[in-house]
Amino acid sequence: MQDLTGKLLVAMPGIGDPRFARSVILICAHSDDYTMGLVLNKPIDDLTLPELLTQLEIEQDIQVPDAYVLNGGPVGTDRGFVVHTTDYYSDNATVEVASDYSMTATRDVLRALATEGAPTQAAMTLGYSGWGPGQLENELSEHAWLVAEPHPDIIFGDAHSKKWELTLGMLGIDPAHLHMTGGNA
Repeated sequence: MQDLTGKLLVAMPGIGDPRFARSVILICAHSDDYTMGLVLNKPIDDLTLPELLTQLEIEQDIQVPDAYVLNGGPVGTDRGFVVHTTDYYSDNATVEVASDYSMTATRDVLRALATEGAPTQAAMTLGYSGWGPGQLENELSEHAWLVAEPHPDIIFGDAHSKKWELTLGMLGIDPAHLHMTGGNA
């Protein structure tokens, strides 16, 4: 099994699950037992990071970027996850995703986002995407996903409606040439 931690999954047109149509997902953990990732291109309408911090009664000491909170996936939608640069770390809470990216899912990172101690770049999601043992590997063998290398513009950028096409472009694929069904050569 190839470890996909830190890689991007790009949904193929025939994925079959409308929740993941045109999704780009950062894989934050991948093992024989489970896979966990965060959708990076599905903003939650009318919910920005400053609004979320206000709702959670977290005092904002700085001008917090007016970034949308993202719908990270259909699992645990009441839980928050922050993907961020490695210049922020919380003991026993921050997980390394790749050499340049980490993930933290505690209130500490939300407090940090509202202060001078904020990571250089961050993306906030509510919920996550999860797969059980062998489930993602099965979906990959059925051509539901492509695998791509991460890029800061995809992880932290705000061009959410273009991330799917941009990620395909990084793979050298024109989305207009993709078909709903895959095949084997």
